[in-house]
Formats: sequence, structure tokens, C-alpha cells
Amino acid sequence: MADDDLATLGPVAGPHTTPADRPAHGTGRPQPGLGEAAQESHHQATGQAGHRLRWIVTAGLVLAALNLRPAITSLGALLEEVRVGLGMSGTVAGLLTSVPALCFAAFGIAAPRLARRFGPGAIVCAGMAAITVGVAVRPYAGGTGGFLAASGFALAGIAVSNVLMPVVIKSWFADRVGPMTGLYSMALALGTSLSAALTVPMTDALGGSWRTGLAVWAVLAAVAVPLWLVVVRQRRAAAGPATGGAAHTGGTTLRITSSPTAWALAVFFGLQATAAYITMGWMPQIFRDAGVSAGTAGVLLAVTMAVGVPLSFVLPRLAARMRHQGPLAVLLGLCGLAGYAGLWLAPAAGAWVWALLMGISNCAFPLALTMIGMRSTSSAGVVKLSAFTQSVGYLISVPGPLLVGTLYQHSGGWGLPIALMAGLMVPQIAVGVLAGRDRRIEDET
Repeated sequence: MADDDLATLGPVAGPHTTPADRPAHGTGRPQPGLGEAAQESHHQATGQAGHRLRWIVTAGLVLAALNLRPAITSLGALLEEVRVGLGMSGTVAGLLTSVPALCFAAFGIAAPRLARRFGPGAIVCAGMAAITVGVAVRPYAGGTGGFLAASGFALAGIAVSNVLMPVVIKSWFADRVGPMTGLYSMALALGTSLSAALTVPMTDALGGSWRTGLAVWAVLAAVAVPLWLVVVRQRRAAAGPATGGAAHTGGTTLRITSSPTAWALAVFFGLQATAAYITMGWMPQIFRDAGVSAGTAGVLLAVTMAVGVPLSFVLPRLAARMRHQGPLAVLLGLCGLAGYAGLWLAPAAGAWVWALLMGISNCAFPLALTMIGMRSTSSAGVVKLSAFTQSVGYLISVPGPLLVGTLYQHSGGWGLPIALMAGLMVPQIAVGVLAGRDRRIEDET
């Protein structure tokens, strides 16, 4: 399977495709034995089927996005109960919070090769199945080792799906990269927020067992599998290149590591992920140490996460209309710097404002996803850029939360950790400006 075939998930008629351009039985050739009227009728039927399939892909995209964080955030909500129930040491429980980033980096790098072999749709489908099995099995795997292994299985599914979502968008919706990235990002943020907010109440409603509270999220992943099976079947019937103008690479090798834009985007992704993990892991403790109640600190974190739901939909649409996305990276970075300044100067007095600013700053994630889709001329390039950006980026993000915890423990306060957070925002702004330039990685490699 050639690199450009990565985009061939199924025969889809684009919104501006003329009847003569629409594929017939998976090819662009006229069907022998059909008259002109019959040919037109056949093309219309094919276009209608393609239109329906686009809606199926859209639904699958949303369901996949909803499933890319609950396996992580639901565990965070019940981490203490899991630690006690499995007899985990504090060290193992602490390391468990770094496992997602490590798995994203390790398994994400394999996504392009798997996609070339089986197609992106099949890998996303397998990813949803892996999430279903891993999330359902891990509470009952019988011990810390089994729990970690099943978690790793689910995280592998999340990792490959993370990488391939931008190429699915590029393949099926090349004329709507911004809006579809916004829809995907909003669904991802919604899944994050809902799982963080609902895991504990659902656990209580289902009898109070942490095992049930974790396993119930497998149902959401299971719903996504049938939709992606439909996409996979349609891909097998396709014989032409993806619609939407995905460019062929002409058989040349795309050396992603020689692209300055790819490196800038990878570092930007890594620094924004660092900021997000630090925020999710430590912001409630900062507020609690400043005198804010535990309940209010949790609500403040929920506000920070909820801000990303509407903004994740709007920001990619705006970014896709701009030739240079650097100004958006600067704006989001300045919001982060203002939030960190507030946390240092008056964490309790302006808590709601700082939570809002941090939520805006965390929307660098959908901006990074949008730029991944815009920095390549082909779907093959997008999948390579996505894998490189996310694998390198998640590796960069691993030490951040651990370093913040170490500084907090040894300094006895939040001055040094907050200074570190603010300091990392400066290079994030700089590489965001570089990554936002109107460049294509094919031109650089």
C-alpha cells in the first residue's frame, strides 16, 4: 500500500465534485453498457452514498474523540481508590500518571506503518476496540501488573487514534480542515470534561465499586466500533485516491526529521502538553494551598477544562482562515503567562480569573492539531507529521509534571514551580510562531 493510499478510506464525493468526476464502483471510469441517462443516475446514486458515508465518518470522528481521554481522566478521579484496592505503593501510583504520555509516544510512532499496511480507518477501528477491551478488563485483571498491562492496551488504542485523526480529517474533509478539526477537538474536550465530572457520581450510582466506575466507560468506546467497521468496508471498495485534493508524493521519500517546521510543531505540541498535564495534575493543589476549599478547587479545574469545549470548536475554524497561525500561538501563550502571574501573586483572590485564563491557554492543543493538517500537502504527509509531532511532543511532556512535584516538595512552596511553568511558556510562544508560518513540510524535505 503506497503512502498516498493512506487517504483512501472509501469513495467519497466531495461537495464540489461534478457528476463526471464522481467515481463509479470505486473508479473514475465510465461504466460500460450504460447510457448517458443511466450513467448520470448511477453517478447520482454514488454521490448520495458518498454523502451518507461522510456523515458516518463524521459521527465516527466525534465518537472516537469522545473516547480519547476518559480512560485517563476516569482513573484520575478514582486514583486513591484504585491505589488502595490494588495495594499500589505511592511511587507506583505516581508513575501511573506518567504512563499515558509514555504510551502515546511509544505507540504513536507505529501509527504510520500500521496505516500504510491496513489503512487509517482499520487502525482507528482497532484502536476503538482496544480501548473497549482495555478499559473493560483492567479493573478485573487481578493485581497491579494486570491493571497496568490492560491500561497499556487501552492507551495503545488511544495513541494510534490520536495520530490518525488529523489524517482522517485531511482525507475526507480536505475542504473543511478547520471546522472538522474544531468538531473533533470540541468532542475530545467534552469527553475529558464529562469523564472527570461524572466518574465519581456514576460510581456511586452503580454501587460504589471503583471497578464498575472505571469499566463503565468501555461502553462508550464499544459504540464507536460499528461505525468504523462501515468505514473500513467502504475503504476496501475504493480504488482511487482520496478526494479533497490530497497530493501525491511522486514516490519520493518524505524525511520528516529534516523539516524545521516539523520540529517546531513537535516542540510546540510538547510544551503545550506539558502545560496541560501540569494544569490537570497540580492546579487544584495550588488553589488548596492558597486556602481554597477542596470542593471549590475541583470546580475551578472543571471550569478550566470546560473552557476548552467551545473554544476548541471555534479556534481551528479561525486558524484555518489565517495564512499565519503564529498570532494565535502568541495570544494563547500570553493568556498562560497572565494566568501563572495571577497564581503567583493572588491565587485565591482571583482564582476564577486564573482558571479561565489557563483554560484559554490550554487551547493550544486544538491549534496544534489544526496546524498539523495545514502543514502538509498530502494525507501521507499529514500522517507522518502527526506521528512525529505527537510522539516527540509527548516525550517532551513526560518530565514536566514530575519536575513540578519535585520543586514543590524541595522548595516548600509554589514560587519555583510557577516560575518554571511561566518560563516554559516563553519557548512555547516562540516555536508556535515558527510552526504557524505558511510552510509545507514537502517543500522543506
